[in-house]
Parts: sequence; C-alpha cells; structure tokens
Amino acid sequence: MKNHAHTAFLLFATLLISSCAPATPTPLSVPTPISPPAACAKLPSAFTPAAGGLGSPDKPLTIAFVPAGDTGLITRAGTTLADCLTNMTSLTYKVEVGTSYSVSIESMGGGKAQIGFLNTFSVLLAQEKYGIETVLVNLRTDATSGKLQDYYQGQFIANKAAGIKKIVDLKGKTFCFADPSSTSGTIIPRIVLKANGIDPDKDFKATQFAGSHNNVAIAVYKGDCDAGATYVDVRTVPNVGLQKTFPDILDKTEAFFITDSIPNDGVQYIKGLDKKIKDLTTEALLAIAANPGANDFLRKLYSIEGFTKITNDYYKPFGDVLKKAGIDPATLVK
Repeated sequence: MKNHAHTAFLLFATLLISSCAPATPTPLSVPTPISPPAACAKLPSAFTPAAGGLGSPDKPLTIAFVPAGDTGLITRAGTTLADCLTNMTSLTYKVEVGTSYSVSIESMGGGKAQIGFLNTFSVLLAQEKYGIETVLVNLRTDATSGKLQDYYQGQFIANKAAGIKKIVDLKGKTFCFADPSSTSGTIIPRIVLKANGIDPDKDFKATQFAGSHNNVAIAVYKGDCDAGATYVDVRTVPNVGLQKTFPDILDKTEAFFITDSIPNDGVQYIKGLDKKIKDLTTEALLAIAANPGANDFLRKLYSIEGFTKITNDYYKPFGDVLKKAGIDPATLVK
C-alpha cells in the first residue's frame, strides 16, 4: 500500500511541468472485503460505554464532515451512517457538517469532534496542527480502469462561451475556486496555474471561493465564473445530481485540463481517542462498506465505495511534494 501511494504521489510532481494528459497510476491492490453482516446489525465486539462516558447517549461521539458538496445531502447521509454505527457498536454517534473545511479541522482540534471525514489537504493541516491519526482511505471506482482506487484527479472546467482551451487562456478571466483548503478545488489548481505562468492572485479579472465543488460547476455553467477547479467529474457523479438539475451542463461547460493523481480523502481520529473506540468504529466502517445492502449512504455521502486501512504516514509523500512546490501546511496553521 505504501509503495503504491508513494508512486502515485511522485507522479503528481509532473504538475510542475504542466501535463494535460491524465496519469495512469499503478492500480491499487485492494484487500479482500470482510464478510458483510446483515445491514447495520450489532457486531460481536460491540460494547456499552460507561454512563456519561464518551460514546454514551449523554456524551455521543461526534463525526465531522467537510462541506465538499450539498450540505443537506451530506447531513442526511451522515446521520444515516451515524445511526448505523450506533446500531452496530452500541456506542452513540452524531454528525456535524462544518460551515467550511477549516471549521471541521478546528472541531477535531478542539475535541468537539472525535472522528473526521476530512479532505486530503485538511488532513495534512490537521496532522500538522493537532496530530490527528489517519486510519482509513476512501476508495472509488476509477473511470478508466473500472477498479477501486485510493486516488483521484482534479480538473479545470470552463464555460464554452468563454473561449478557454488551455491554462494560458485563463489570464484576464474570472475564476472560481472551491474552499480555501480544498485539495483539488484550490491547493493543486494554484500550483498548476503558477507552473503555467498564471499568478492566481494577480492575473485573473476576479476570483471567488464558491465553497464546494458543486457550486464551482454551477457557477461556471451559469457564467458567473468563466472557469473553475473541481474534482473529476463533479458534473456527472450520480449522487451529486448536477446533470439531473442541469441536463445541458456538459453542453455548456468543458474540462480542458486534468491533474495528476491526488490521494483520496478518508477517515481520521483525534489524538488520544480510546483505542477500543477507534478499533470498534473502524471495524464497523469496514463492515458497512463491504455490505451492498448498507453502503448506499456512503455513496451519497462522498461517493465512497469502500475503505482500506492506512498508516499514519500515508499522506506524507504527498505533503512532501506540496512542500517542494512551495506549499507547506506548517506555514498555514495558526
């Protein structure tokens, strides 16, 4: 697993010399799924926490979700996940959808939330500032190989009426980023822009943070921004539903640049969380993901199709690449 991740992260360095062709990373070797239990059925390892203790009804475990998409959908799917975890573990969980990525980071840092579904760059920030522990990485089907992978790619999209065909055409245009801490919606696009001679702070007519990948795509579709940055491909992912709302979104927008591989987001725990709680929660999440009858809400949450375990240094190679590109998480935390 570590070798695969390291290879994918090194491939990402090609962004600095501007390649418009998608990378072809080495396929992830996904472990054989565990035998799925009945949907949300109690696990044999479930235990009841002490009255008033963390995980009890009086002191539920809080799961922090970043607002990467439709916050209403994230809240509904997250609540279903929390209820399922409660049934499986006998621990009590509740959800918190941050108003921004940084709010979710600070929620974990302050101990308000014990479990996180942070995006990739937020993980790096939270590790640097608060020492959070990474335990699972999300898996999604790669459109090219059709296999579950632990990485994804970003894209630049443009309104076709803006006449943008390549990065250099962005000069003097309006541009939408996602959240300031979004990996594929802000951090990586800024690297790509600078590598192609575009200063994101000076060379645009105007910029804005749309807040989520969905909002970026909608703004570009409507012409509020000439172009923007999202993950591949927010316009067509079924659970996002943009094609249903805007049937002609692919006719009015186009992707003109695809980034190299970015490690997926995943699941994290705060430093010092009881090992029994961590182990039981991880076991339950893996069981849910392996159960075709119970994992629909994971797809609706963040298009999650599976999990695989990772070590706490999983994101370090990617962080090292960012540092070489001039973006050091240590300098961005306060």
